[in-house]
Amino acid sequence: MAKRRQTHGAPLKAKVAIAAVREQKTVSQLASQHGVHSTQIHQWKRRLLEGAPELFETGRLLRMEDDFRRREAELFQEIGRLKMEVEWLKKKSAQFD
Repeated sequence: MAKRRQTHGAPLKAKVAIAAVREQKTVSQLASQHGVHSTQIHQWKRRLLEGAPELFETGRLLRMEDDFRRREAELFQEIGRLKMEVEWLKKKSAQFD
């Protein structure tokens, strides 16, 4: 039988990545302790260090969400206008048939 891949939750990933950043234990020790591969720990550590600045940029994230919502509202309005035009054109073309 094929072995299924093991998925790790975010709390475990964060815990192991923080332990790797602290460097109180070696990556090999962490890998054997938590049952994950050392390469995976290095990836989680790199991801934590690369994403850390974004944790403190909440204002930027809020602006991005506002821009997304505004753009979404504009697109829904455009969809509504286009649907109305299509219905109007269908009605007018039916008169000529």
